[in-house]
Amino acid sequence: MKRRDATSKTRSGLAAIAPSFRGKVRDVYDLGDTLIIVASDRISAYDSILPTTIPGKGIILTTLSARWTRWLEGIPHHIVSTDVADYPAPFNRFDRELRGRSMLVRRARRIDLECVVRGYLAGSGWKEYRESGAVCGIALPPGLRMSDKLEEPIFTPSTKADTGHDQNITIEEAGAIAGGETVRELRNLSLGMYGKAREYAARRGIIIADTKFEFGLIDGTVALIDEVLTPDSSRFWLAAEYAPGSSPPSLDKQFVRDYLDRVGWDRNPPAPALPAEIVAKTLERYHLALELLFNENPIERCQE
Repeated sequence: MKRRDATSKTRSGLAAIAPSFRGKVRDVYDLGDTLIIVASDRISAYDSILPTTIPGKGIILTTLSARWTRWLEGIPHHIVSTDVADYPAPFNRFDRELRGRSMLVRRARRIDLECVVRGYLAGSGWKEYRESGAVCGIALPPGLRMSDKLEEPIFTPSTKADTGHDQNITIEEAGAIAGGETVRELRNLSLGMYGKAREYAARRGIIIADTKFEFGLIDGTVALIDEVLTPDSSRFWLAAEYAPGSSPPSLDKQFVRDYLDRVGWDRNPPAPALPAEIVAKTLERYHLALELLFNENPIERCQE
């Protein structure tokens, strides 16, 4: 994420306070011991931020992250509050801009790993399996098909890159980054959370094919940070659309990727704008994930 200037004198409200860091989707305001993380409606594809937003996407991502984090009882996490009234001044005055799409969190020292759990063979895992018969050094049975369910979920860490692509690595390589004992703790936490969430989602018609978690250290304790089990950090499939041997449509920005491929974008910036139909279909898939999982419509509530 890029560091921004402190303020802007030509804007008002939240826009007058430039974020300390700006990512592809999230803006972060550094308050010292705490941070305010704001999920925008920006959308990225192939490492580029598109000029078209998906209205309400940030609210859906924040709602899902907060609901899952609290649902995973007993797992230390960084969230302090998602109620704007609890934020320190001047942010508590920006209810309209922050309601539903922001959270006040404790500062954590990030562990520089993506903790990926795969329950199905898809994405980069499928590509790696076809080339080597293994994923991140974990040998898998021969003859598996695209999207096949694995006998047991596997923990496949990757590097954590602020820019560019994360790289799949072995457990041993992860240990060299974070320490062997820490990686064992991350593995156990990640597999445990994925297993619980997968069972919950399955009862609601959603397959969590894979997901990634991020962790940091707060007062020396490993804690869950960043987004949790959202369409941006997970591969959600509708159980009714699942068919082994094919790639089921995901409840995420796949409509965007497919459109960009269809128009022949060469994946070099700047990215093209999205037509209204693609925006609507993409938002529908994001919203469907939240509606099925937690029966919520936070966009309407935040517009009241």
